[in-house]
Amino acid sequence: MLAAKRLLAYVRNFGLYGLGDRNNSAWSVSAVLVVLGTVAFAASACGGGGGESGESATVRIGTAQSASDAAIYIADKKGYFEEQGIQLELIPFRSAAETVPSLGSGDLDVGGGSPSAGMYNAIARGLDLKNVADKGSHPPGQGYSALLVREDLVDSGQFNGLEDLNGLTIGIAAEGTSSEIDAVVPLREAGLTLNDVQPEYLAFPDHVSALENGSIDASSTTEPSVTQAVQSGAAVRWVGADEFYPYQQAATIIYGPDFVEQGDLATRFMVAYLRGARDFNDALEEGKIQGPNADEIISIIAEYSNITDPELISNMVAAGIDPDGSLNVDGMESDLQTWKDQGLLEDENVTAEQTVDTSFADAAVEELGPYEPNQNE
Repeated sequence: MLAAKRLLAYVRNFGLYGLGDRNNSAWSVSAVLVVLGTVAFAASACGGGGGESGESATVRIGTAQSASDAAIYIADKKGYFEEQGIQLELIPFRSAAETVPSLGSGDLDVGGGSPSAGMYNAIARGLDLKNVADKGSHPPGQGYSALLVREDLVDSGQFNGLEDLNGLTIGIAAEGTSSEIDAVVPLREAGLTLNDVQPEYLAFPDHVSALENGSIDASSTTEPSVTQAVQSGAAVRWVGADEFYPYQQAATIIYGPDFVEQGDLATRFMVAYLRGARDFNDALEEGKIQGPNADEIISIIAEYSNITDPELISNMVAAGIDPDGSLNVDGMESDLQTWKDQGLLEDENVTAEQTVDTSFADAAVEELGPYEPNQNE
C-alpha cells in the first residue's frame, strides 16, 4: 500500500498520470518502469524504510523549534531514537501550521503541530493525518500560554478584570489556532466575543515588542514570549491557560498518512518520544524546569530550540507534555466546535475523534510501562 501511494505520487509529479491510454501505451510502460526504479531507489535510500522489519530507518520530523518540542529534542540527544533504530532528521519550520502540506506530500513523516481549523480542513479534503500523542497541554501549574495585559493599563486601573477586554486590541498568533482559543475562552467568561475586541494577528515573538510600544493592549501568548514580556515590564501575566482552560490540547504529535501505515516503525518512534517526555517531566518542579535533572534538560533545549538563554528556559512556565502521550480529545472537540461556530470549517461533519489514533502511544506505554518518575535513570 505504501509503495503504491508513493508510486502514484511520483507518476503525478512527473506528469505521467493518465498516460496509459491506447495511443501512448508503449511510452507509458517505459515511463512507469523508470518511476518504479526511482521509487525503489528512493525507498532504499530515504526515510520510511524498515518500518515493519525493524532495521534502521530515517524519520523526518518537522518542528517549529518551540518550547513544547522539548521531548523530541531530549529523545534525540540522549540516543533514545537511535536505540530504536531511528535516525531522526529534524526539519525546522517557521510555524507548526506549515508542516501540514509537507506531511501530506510525504516530505515529512511526523509533525509537531497544533490542532487547528487549517488542519481539520486539510483532513476534510482527504489528507489522512493522525494526532497520536500530546506535545503540549496545560495541566494545573503549567499554563505555558497566558493572557497578557499591558502593565500600564493595569497600573492605571484601566484594566481590572476580563470584562475590561471590551474594545481592546488583542494580539493573537493566527486565526483558527490554539492561540485564538486562548483569547476566545477568557472573553467568553466575561460575556464577550472576538467581535467585541480588535484581534491583531502577530507571531508570538512580535507580541513582546507590540506590548512594549503600545500597538496592542493585551495578547494570547505562549512561552518564552510570556516570560520575556513580563520581565521587560511590558505586560502583566493576567491569567494562565491552565486556569481558564485546564488540560487544553494546545499541541500534538502528528503522523503523516504513509507513516501511520508503518506500524512497527511508528511505534518505535513513539517509544523513544515518550522516554524523552518522561525525562522532561522528571526535570520539573512547581511547573518549571528546576527539578533534579534540570541542567541537562535546559542545555538540550538551548542547543536544539530557538530559545538559547538557559536562565530564560529555567524561569519560563514549562509546557505540559503527558509522559504517557494521552490526548484531551474532549477538549479538541470543543475547540473544533468553536471554529465551526466561527465559520472556519469547510466540512461541518469533520470530528476531532476521526483525527485521533492512540494505538501507537498505547503500544509504547505497554512496552515502557506506565510513567513513574525517574524511570529512565
